[in-house]
Amino acid sequence: MKFTPRIYIITLLMLGLGAVPLIADSIDEPFYTVLFSRMLILSIGAVSLNLILGFGGMVSFGHAVYLGIGSYVVGIGTFHAVEDGVEWLGNGFVHMAVAVAVSAIAGLIIGAISLRTHGVYFIMITLAFAQMFYFVAVGNENYGGDDGLSLYMRSDFAGLLDLSNDNSLYYLNFGFLLASLYLSHRLTNSRFGMAIRGTKSNEQRMKSIGFPVFRYRLLAFVIAGTICGLAGVLSANQTDFVNPSVMHWTHSGDLIIMTVLGGIGTLFGPV
Repeated sequence: MKFTPRIYIITLLMLGLGAVPLIADSIDEPFYTVLFSRMLILSIGAVSLNLILGFGGMVSFGHAVYLGIGSYVVGIGTFHAVEDGVEWLGNGFVHMAVAVAVSAIAGLIIGAISLRTHGVYFIMITLAFAQMFYFVAVGNENYGGDDGLSLYMRSDFAGLLDLSNDNSLYYLNFGFLLASLYLSHRLTNSRFGMAIRGTKSNEQRMKSIGFPVFRYRLLAFVIAGTICGLAGVLSANQTDFVNPSVMHWTHSGDLIIMTVLGGIGTLFGPV
């Protein structure tokens, strides 16, 4: 692989992100660890959106729904773990598995409906789904309603990780960011990824040469949603709080802005 100035810059950026907790501790400013940890979580969400927006040309104003799903999985799970004594509902591995499953199902339903349309109609349908999930969360008084839900505890990873330590949580977020970047790289450079890029450039031509365009785009939509759902699990643990506003369409707009400003269709742009 040829080392270009861009690769050097990206390498330095990753090394710098990896050193943030060490630097923050050395200057006795733990606030920076928390700040950059939140940035990493948003970066994961933007990287997942880039799969469908940057490479597939699908402008979704409902992507933050998956952040909300992941967050509420943690919030509801820890609530019942403490209130009802169901300890396994506080397990972090359970949270991640449920967040992936629910996000995948939501992505499948939203994608199956919205991907039958194009252009502004696609945008409006994804926005409508975002607002539907938002108002469902607002109306659910059992879990805080509009006021949200404070976490009784952070996800428990059976002693393997202590998420009460902000440095441990930071490196968990950092690890997931690296994993999402690697997965994105592998997907976009595979036959599947090339097909998705082709649908962005000329969907009709891809159909005419025999590619199942709808299925490819739907699979990309589901994968992007599951990655963002995991980001929601991390977000809830980071903030110790879940709120319906995380699902609002304006939050999806923030992710779109991050992706566009960083460079649509680039791997590290959203970061």
